[in-house]
Amino acid sequence: MTTFDQRKDAFENKFAHDEELRFKATARRNKLLGLWAAEKLGKSGADAEAYAKAVVVADFEEAGDEDVVRKVKSDFALANVNTSDTEIRTVMTELLLKAAEDIQAGR
Repeated sequence: MTTFDQRKDAFENKFAHDEELRFKATARRNKLLGLWAAEKLGKSGADAEAYAKAVVVADFEEAGDEDVVRKVKSDFALANVNTSDTEIRTVMTELLLKAAEDIQAGR
């Protein structure tokens, strides 16, 4: 195997690893967002966990975060919870940072 092949393989492995970490961080962020939203919706215990799972599943509807924002915003509207898109997106950003830190720390 040539040095070029080894470098190419190393780059591909790093890319795959980074993508896996990004996926895990996003999924964890969505779960944390679901728990945050569940609290605002008055859910607790098993209901909150089930809602958090539903938020995670909502992320598979389309690429990007719009599907998650749309789900939370829709559920808030149905429950008359007054929260702006900006607040939801800010919480998402904060929780993504926390999720990435947790994963880096092995939690």
